[in-house]
Amino acid sequence: MSEPEGVKPSSAAVMSGRRRFLGNSVVAMGGATVISLLLFAGLGKAGAAPNVLLRPPGALPEADFAAACVRCGLCVRGCPYGTLKLLPGNAGLASGTPHFDARSVPCEMCSDIPCLAACPTAALDPGLRSIEAARMGIAEVVNREECLSLQGMHCDACYRACPIKGEAITMEIRYGDHGRRVFVPTVHSARCTGCGKCEHACVPDVAAIRVVPLAAAKAGLLRGQWPEGRPGHVAAAVRPPAAATGKD
Repeated sequence: MSEPEGVKPSSAAVMSGRRRFLGNSVVAMGGATVISLLLFAGLGKAGAAPNVLLRPPGALPEADFAAACVRCGLCVRGCPYGTLKLLPGNAGLASGTPHFDARSVPCEMCSDIPCLAACPTAALDPGLRSIEAARMGIAEVVNREECLSLQGMHCDACYRACPIKGEAITMEIRYGDHGRRVFVPTVHSARCTGCGKCEHACVPDVAAIRVVPLAAAKAGLLRGQWPEGRPGHVAAAVRPPAAATGKD
């Protein structure tokens, strides 16, 4: 209801009007920014923020990849298994870039690397000749409480799912409390490609083994942070190459 002519609006009415104006401005002008922030907050909780996104085989380091990728989606179309997805348009600088969620659909390790062959730029390194030389990430057992093998049960699902069986993941004997023998899934970093088939196959609802990009693994980003609300442990070893040089 408008004020009678010649009567100044009250200060409360002025403030109410200003609040409405500001609120409408935020919706009209800043909605996309707010949505982007909410999206990244959600991605971060899921362990899928830009610094821990799994990229296709042959992807350059994250900053270089984001700069070289032209967001054409050809790699996604080239993947015969539907592994790759494009980030939505409100995902900030990473919008339109390909990634995959290993828990849902891992990389099937195609020998001809069709996603790389489809890339029109060097965002996916054409120098990668063998899928077994890919370094999409590295597997880590990040949640001791969920690993059935570490709880003394007979489970080797991650070992059996690994396409480089007996090389990227081995089951090694350790002795726990009261001499109890347990088989510890051990990742060998020199052979792990980061395909995510181990994470996909992990039996518990919350996967005990997780694949993250190398940079994120080295920084220990998931240790103590994933899954949310649970103690973080790297229960199974990530074994570096025998002759450690500090380099990959």
